[in-house]
Amino acid sequence: MKVDRRTLLVAGGAGLGLAVAWALWPRSDGPLLAAPRGAAMLGPGIAIAPDGRVTIAVGQVETGQGIWTALAQLAADELGAAWGQVAVVPGLPAATWANGLAEAEGWLDGASLSGGEQLQVTAGSTSIRAHGQTMRRLGATARALLLAEAADRWGVAAGECDTRDGLAIHDGKSLPLAALAEGAAGRSVPGDVPLRTKAGTLAGQPLPRLDVPPKARGSLRFAADVRLPGLVFAAVILARPGGKLRPGSAAPPGVRVESGPGWVAAIGPDGWSAGRALAALDVRSSGPAGDTQAAVAAALDAALAAGDTQALHERGDVEAGFGGLRPLAADYSAAAALHHDLEPVSATARLAGGLLEVWAATLAPDLLRRSVSESLGHPLERTLLYAMPVGGQGGRALENEVAIIGAELARRLGQPVQAQLGRTEQLRGDALRPPLLARMLARSLPDGRIAAWKMRLVGGDGTGAAMRRLLGADPGGFRANAVPPPPYAIPNLRIEGAAADLPIRTGYHRGELLGPVTFFTECFLDELARIGGRDPLSARMAMLSGNPRLARCLVRATGLAGWDGGGPGSQMGLAVASVLGSHIALVASAALGPDGRIAVSRLVAAVDCGTMVNPAIVRQQIEGGLIAALGDAAATPPSFRHGRVLGPLAPQAPTLAKTPEILVEILPSRDGYGGVNGLASAVTAAAVANALAAATGRRLRKLPLDPMSL
Repeated sequence: MKVDRRTLLVAGGAGLGLAVAWALWPRSDGPLLAAPRGAAMLGPGIAIAPDGRVTIAVGQVETGQGIWTALAQLAADELGAAWGQVAVVPGLPAATWANGLAEAEGWLDGASLSGGEQLQVTAGSTSIRAHGQTMRRLGATARALLLAEAADRWGVAAGECDTRDGLAIHDGKSLPLAALAEGAAGRSVPGDVPLRTKAGTLAGQPLPRLDVPPKARGSLRFAADVRLPGLVFAAVILARPGGKLRPGSAAPPGVRVESGPGWVAAIGPDGWSAGRALAALDVRSSGPAGDTQAAVAAALDAALAAGDTQALHERGDVEAGFGGLRPLAADYSAAAALHHDLEPVSATARLAGGLLEVWAATLAPDLLRRSVSESLGHPLERTLLYAMPVGGQGGRALENEVAIIGAELARRLGQPVQAQLGRTEQLRGDALRPPLLARMLARSLPDGRIAAWKMRLVGGDGTGAAMRRLLGADPGGFRANAVPPPPYAIPNLRIEGAAADLPIRTGYHRGELLGPVTFFTECFLDELARIGGRDPLSARMAMLSGNPRLARCLVRATGLAGWDGGGPGSQMGLAVASVLGSHIALVASAALGPDGRIAVSRLVAAVDCGTMVNPAIVRQQIEGGLIAALGDAAATPPSFRHGRVLGPLAPQAPTLAKTPEILVEILPSRDGYGGVNGLASAVTAAAVANALAAATGRRLRKLPLDPMSL
């Protein structure tokens, strides 16, 4: 069959936009977006409309981190588009969006995928690192098609032409890309599409974010904003771990009550009515009871005492490094951490004509699609999941079991259903960042270097637990990549982990375990330096000969902060980290205020995150991460009863009046892309704790930091 552009246009109809002869293109996927009406497809993921609007498909989920902007910026830069004409749409499901980096970092935890789904996940600061080159190739493909069309019109070689600011240009001549799009769409893609050797006019610039204006107008739709004909609303309550639920009273008139394994839902004509009805049901819970607070502590202590551990990182011979001497030792701990997302967990489902459609906030669309399909016994090929923007990065954003409940209710009721957890229910059943204990052992040499270092970490890997639930896999231990080793040249090192049998639900958390593990590492290193009478700065610099990028960050941060040596009473503390392909050094100025609370007056950070796509977004992520981590470091730890969170249920981030002065310098770098979403949370608590140790002469070894224990 001969396929040409005219045949496809006639067959597709004008209302479907300009289709492309996909058979002419080397590809493993079909189109990555549905072309807007009248637009021409330039490669699988870019469409150009007659008015010049450039629509770019992005496979990652927008969670407020600015990823739609950054990834579109890379594609638009390669294309040569004008930023004011760029729009973003979520990419259609495709192997293109598979996150190979997350898989390489152990997110599957040894489990295998089946049924053709991909590990499409937006988490762990992997988006730019995993998909930056993919987006560049999409833009370069579109540029090659446009330049071939322009070159033919001008009678010149395509290699002599270029694109910039929405125009194709050659020796003083120019044509709008929109004027070339229809002709370019019918061309076959060259087998070898070169990327730009240096950034055009967009990559590396602090361009305005694409998601902010619609958020400000209230026009960006989240899962709870979906409206379908005949839609009803379900307020859902979930059982405690291992428990069951039953209504304690009859449903109010006109309200339908449904239940399933571990959940009860009240259905009403609107969300308010459904929520009121659920409260009136007085749902009773049964199942495992007892003092969960004590059970968590007992589980951690038991895991720490047991000898059953897995090696996460190892080099040299730690026991030989100890040299038969008794090493310096300290025990550190970090309590579980809550999420305080702005968006309630929700999903909308419709089952009609054998097609199951689900609109849900999720960080792992393909895996959630499979979970919904398997839970209902519905064919996977007849199950569609639309990944909506996410209003936070909380524990349930990765899994969203509410989507399964919504789909089940849609099947039972025979009409579309929007299922949602209330705010209190969302927090009481939160999938928390797991609690951790760490036993630290080290031997220092007379010159301040460390001869041997050992850390035994016990608790849980929340991300691993969430992924195993999604995959239906057996429980496991820590993923090695979840626990960063110290960034120093320590010849003999062993980090080992042991999973505790925790009676609480744990899950994904922004920054994952980076904050607690870096707190353990950097605070213990600070202790060793002070015991040896060394400046914490010089102690670190002496071991960073193999990490010049981090050493540069440390020198710059201490210079900007006016580092005073960190001696007794200095109120300054240091912390550094090399994680996510990036490097950060932070100097915190902190002391105890007149009210006995921790008062942080200044945070100074130097960051090397490699090649930057959008410096403004990098700065937003670092500054926002510092503030969020500061709130976590000083928050009241959650308490539990019967496997549920008792409190606190209100966010504890610092108010504007209590927010310290923040200075962030982003160091220029030509190295590859680095992650920044969890970077600031890695070092904040450690730097503040080290500053308090300098100011008070006493060491806090528990997170959150409790000044009353000084």
